[in-house]
Parts: sequence; structure tokens; C-alpha cells
Amino acid sequence: MTSLPQAVGRSPVRRLAGTLHRRPRLRLSLLLTAPLLWLAVLYLGSLAVLFVSAFWTTNSFTSEVVKVWSTDNFHQLLTTPVYRQVILRSVGVALAVTLLCAVIAFPVAFYTARIARPERRPLLVVAILTPLWASYLVKVYAWRLILSQGGLADWALKPLGLSGPGYGLVAAIIALTYLWLPYMILPIHTALEQLPANLLDASADLGARAGRTFRSVVLPMVLPSVAAGSVFTFSLSLGDYITVQIVGGKTQLIGNVVYSNIELNLPMAAALGTVPVVVIVVYLLAMRRTGALSSL
Repeated sequence: MTSLPQAVGRSPVRRLAGTLHRRPRLRLSLLLTAPLLWLAVLYLGSLAVLFVSAFWTTNSFTSEVVKVWSTDNFHQLLTTPVYRQVILRSVGVALAVTLLCAVIAFPVAFYTARIARPERRPLLVVAILTPLWASYLVKVYAWRLILSQGGLADWALKPLGLSGPGYGLVAAIIALTYLWLPYMILPIHTALEQLPANLLDASADLGARAGRTFRSVVLPMVLPSVAAGSVFTFSLSLGDYITVQIVGGKTQLIGNVVYSNIELNLPMAAALGTVPVVVIVVYLLAMRRTGALSSL
């Protein structure tokens, strides 16, 4: 008799569980409703507001925003040489950081995935992830001290008759490469770890040398993971402005120009802010052809 109330009390839950079990689409929609609503309202909504405000103008006397539809901001972006230089410099920095991350990440990932002992590989992965736990500003200011005049970079290069790069574009690329390097190492490490060993053995049995094996076997299978890591390094570098402001000296990138125009000319800042969004969308469409998005 005591089990009957318990069974009755659990019956609505059981009926709901049975309904969700019989209807996987309903179960999936309930799971995705909250995150999709959050994405639509906050992320996509903010992008929509950004895009709309880019077509507004600013009163030249009062600096107040005038909500009148105009394409003057985008026309100014395309016709003003300074803005074009800033955009091209920002894209070039993002590409340089991505290339450096790929060049550095591949041998590191190859060692952690194929050469290191299996029991040490988790520790190496943790060591790669450890810098991500540190504060962003702490790491950037550490690089400011390293690259400063008389800093660690000057001390290390002094025996060679050289000096550190100081503050500027090169310093910004170095700092950004350090910041986003783990995002490139981890996808490549995963791809190399899943690479079947029998493919390497078969290549060696067929007489292929190490270089040929790398070009014909390893690189085609790892390239989608490299592209997946480049999505992070490229987008994060393109939108960064704090690192450039701290170690970049007089270097101006898109993020710095947006930050300096927020209070002076908000519509122009919004127009500049749409440039990284458009560039990243184009970059994602290009990476989609390599299968990188399926590796994320």
C-alpha cells in the first residue's frame, strides 16, 4: 500500500520522460531553446545594433548621435587612406600571428602527441593550457617588461650585438603569438594523436623519406586542424586592442581606432567595428572549405 502513492507521485515524471524519449526532436528543441535564445538576444542582437548604428551620423558641433540613415561612415572608411592602412595592417597582423602560431605549434604538438611517453602526454597538455589560466593583463604586462629598453630581450640579445624589438608592431605580433599559441597547439595535438601509426609505417615501407611522409601523409590529415586553430588565432588577433595599446607603441589597429572613436564619433566606431565582423565571416567561409569547422 505504501508503494502506491510513490508510484502515483512519480507518474507525471515518468510520462514526461516517456514523451521525451519517444520524441527526440522535442527533447533536442528543449535543450537548445535557452542557449539559442541567449545567442539571438545578446550576441546577434548586439551585432544588429552595431550594424544599424553604423549608418547613423554625428553632429559636428555637439558630437551628439543623429539617427539619420546615411552611408557616409562606410564611404569614409573606403576613401580615407588612414583607415585603409589601419584595416590592412590589422589583417596583416592577424595573418602574421596565425602563421607564427602554426609554425611554432606544429613541432610542439608533434612532440606531445607522437614522441613523448604516453604517461607524460597529459602533463604536457596541462603545461600548454596553464598560461590560459593566468590573467590576460598580467601576461601582456610581463611582455612589456621583457621588451622594454634594458629588459630581458635586450639582455639576451646583447652578447650577439643585437637589441630587443622594443615597443611597436613587432612587439605586438610577438605578444599576440604568445597569447593565442595554445589555441593552435591543441587542435594539431589532437589530430596528430589520432593519426594512425600504420599510415606512417606504410609510407616508410614504400621508401618515402621523412619529408615526403610529412607532405603526403601527415600534412593533408592535419591541415583541417591547423585551419581550425587559425580560426581562433586570426579572429582573436584581429579584434585585440589591449595588447597593441600596451606593447604596440604608436601602432594603430582596428581595435584601437574603435576605442578612440567610441566617445568622439560612435557611428564611425560602429562602422569600424563591422569591419572585423565581415573579415571574420569571410575567413570562416574560406576555412569551411577545408573542413576546419567540423574540427571545432
